[in-house]
Amino acid sequence: MSEPASISSGIAKRYATAMFEISQENGTLDKLEANIADLAAALDGSEEFRGFVSSPILSRADLKAGITAVAEKMGLIPVLRNGLAVMADKRRLFALPQLLDRLRVMVADHKGEVSADVISAKALTKAQAEKLAATLKASVGKDVNINATVDESLIGGLVVKVGSKMIDTSIRSRLNSLQNAMKEVG
Repeated sequence: MSEPASISSGIAKRYATAMFEISQENGTLDKLEANIADLAAALDGSEEFRGFVSSPILSRADLKAGITAVAEKMGLIPVLRNGLAVMADKRRLFALPQLLDRLRVMVADHKGEVSADVISAKALTKAQAEKLAATLKASVGKDVNINATVDESLIGGLVVKVGSKMIDTSIRSRLNSLQNAMKEVG
């Protein structure tokens, strides 16, 4: 992990732990989970928002006012709204994506779930996703939430990542392996 990524991860972990524990004490974990999803969607969907949270030129006051306005508009729970305001005041909003990832993992762990990132050449049908979730549950021992994405360059097969384990059964991967094996022969 690069140094800036490590710094962001460390910052996110501390803030996420505090927000999660307060939310757990207040009994607002369900609302926190919904707010995490809303914020993640806002980050993914808005280049302006991503630019805002990572801006090195905005003043602390502008960052705090901006993130507070966004939090109010989105109806975020107080612990998240206040945490984001503190992050803005400390010029740490750049760690927002890592914060959301960390919070998502903490909520899932609390619920006895694990997330699996699945990349496929074609969109998975509901039946395929359910069968994959059941197979992964048998392997992992926890309920599995599937985050599916499509990458047509895989040609076929799947790339599944659960925690630190990755299983690559894509045709692209097999072709690359075959190509490397042929280079060694010739």
